[in-house]
Amino acid sequence: MNGGLIRLRELHESLSPSEHKIAAYILQNPDEMIHLSIAELAAKSGSSQAAIVRLCKTIGFKGYQELKIKVAGDLQGRDPGIVGYQEIRPNDTIAAIMQNVSNNNIQSIRDTLKILDEEMVERAVEAIDRAKRIYFFGVGASNLIAMDAQQKFLRINKTCFSFADPHVQLTSAITATAEDTAVCISYSGETKEVIRAASIVKENGGTVISIAKYGNTTLSRNADIPLCTSATENEIRSGAMASRITQLNLVDILYLAVASRNYEQSVTYLERSRQHIKQL
Repeated sequence: MNGGLIRLRELHESLSPSEHKIAAYILQNPDEMIHLSIAELAAKSGSSQAAIVRLCKTIGFKGYQELKIKVAGDLQGRDPGIVGYQEIRPNDTIAAIMQNVSNNNIQSIRDTLKILDEEMVERAVEAIDRAKRIYFFGVGASNLIAMDAQQKFLRINKTCFSFADPHVQLTSAITATAEDTAVCISYSGETKEVIRAASIVKENGGTVISIAKYGNTTLSRNADIPLCTSATENEIRSGAMASRITQLNLVDILYLAVASRNYEQSVTYLERSRQHIKQL
């Protein structure tokens, strides 16, 4: 039972002013918050009980008690060796950069696991497994994730496509049918080309899976199956570093889940692939 702090952090900037004030107080004082009543939190954060209830609903919880339980779970699961996300600073030592980059990537994967909806993952695996054709759409750094996904699923004999050119992505989306599935990847969830490709696939009756950051993004809203990742990107890390790791990890989860469903067949294809590549 965790994920309260991650949801607050991911949605912090998009909250209303009153909700933003409460979230900021909780993020700064999580150990204190879990012992406060709703009235006490309202007083300490300079807000109202009604605003706290609205905040809980906004981030997907039934009420204040569930939020407290989730935050308590986050605190209990803290790794003393990792102190949040660390930004890279001028003249950092190599040792510091090695530690910070690795810790950021580890933290982003752990945070994603706390907010990833198991039921949605199950639906995504089902949609990919039954699809006649699978399209992986992404632009820029997200296209690298799409290419990685294509390479993986090809190895277990899944007919799938990934195109670097956004115009070719749109062209392929037009050919999608109700038997096909598109996995649309965009950390921001606002990449125009990916959103357009997703909408075309949906118009054609195909299934759309989105991989985007946690929150109310355009891509997630328009997907049949939204999958969310967590990775705070700012300053130097805005170059899709931690977010890339969480996306790759999620692709691995989907790939291995589909392979597991077709275990004997998947193992056969993987072994044949390994043997032929070994002969090169």
